Amino acid sequence: MDQKLFSPIKIGTLTLRNRTVRSATHEGLADESGFYTAALTNILRQLAEGGVGLLISGHAFVSPEGRAGRFQAAADRDECIEHWKPALDAVHRAGGAIALQLAHAGGNAADPASAIGPSPYAASPNRPECREMTEDEIHALTKKFADAATRAKRAGFDAVQIHAAHGYLLSEFLSGSYNRRRDFYGETLANRSRFLLEVYDAVRKAVGPEFPILVKINSNDFTDDGLSTEECVAVCRKLEARGIDAIELSGGLPIAPSEYVPVRKAGEPPYYMAAATKLNAALSIPIILVGGIGRFETACHLLNSNHCDLVSFSRPLIREPGLIARWQNSGDRTPAKCIRCNGCFRPILLGRGFRCIKESRSEM
Repeated sequence: MDQKLFSPIKIGTLTLRNRTVRSATHEGLADESGFYTAALTNILRQLAEGGVGLLISGHAFVSPEGRAGRFQAAADRDECIEHWKPALDAVHRAGGAIALQLAHAGGNAADPASAIGPSPYAASPNRPECREMTEDEIHALTKKFADAATRAKRAGFDAVQIHAAHGYLLSEFLSGSYNRRRDFYGETLANRSRFLLEVYDAVRKAVGPEFPILVKINSNDFTDDGLSTEECVAVCRKLEARGIDAIELSGGLPIAPSEYVPVRKAGEPPYYMAAATKLNAALSIPIILVGGIGRFETACHLLNSNHCDLVSFSRPLIREPGLIARWQNSGDRTPAKCIRCNGCFRPILLGRGFRCIKESRSEM
């Protein structure tokens, strides 16, 4: 039953030791400058030692106005490289692989005064509308994604992932719920996907043909005028034709109904399984599925039934960094201990970084 889950797989030129992925999760453990800290390095080391095949870092901002919060990691300047290296060394010593997720928060940026998006909108009722980007700004930001990817490769990351999900900037451009432009970057799906495709092309040119590039994308926005599953498949076909190495499938926007927001409280069955099945049938590159996976049997079923090629975890690995090793080595294949209460993200607001409050109530 477990043969496929714990078997190696290739993403482009990168061979992973198994088919498990730590989905990008905002750790809230960078310092005020956005540099990696010893605490963040320790978390990544624990995950690698815990058996995860591919770690994807918490989102790293590629430009200052795209920063989502105070303790978010940076990827916007060369000084980041020296702070990444201890974490990369720790992950590699433990036999893991690690990708840097490249992101821009768009209209959800921490500083409302500098927030930008495809069209003006307010991310919350008490915020002003973000400013609509000009085409020159789109082109300049495309280069910043490429520059950040170059830094990741120089530092020793094994891959990069472009964040185009969950209502961040590239997701906003894809979604008619946010994108009301009437120019080269709006209206039709071909235009709404143009920014993402240009970012991919620039990143590929910067890192070369052998360096793995992944994208995280919504299977469905679950909003009026939002990206549909059929549109997601169409965009991913274009990415595959251009040479993308793998797709991680997620879903939801902050403005979606509560049962469809990106971080749900519901458990299994996996949230986006039906969409993953469609995408896996349409593409030949590896498909990674995240969302609502917390049982060993479910992970095996997803792979053995060809719903996806890799399974991705976020909150379960906050409570149990060693979950994968437990399943693989100890004989204990009981479900993940995470109950999806979402309390793990509250400590970030206090500057303590994410942690499972069920495991650490004495510190709260």
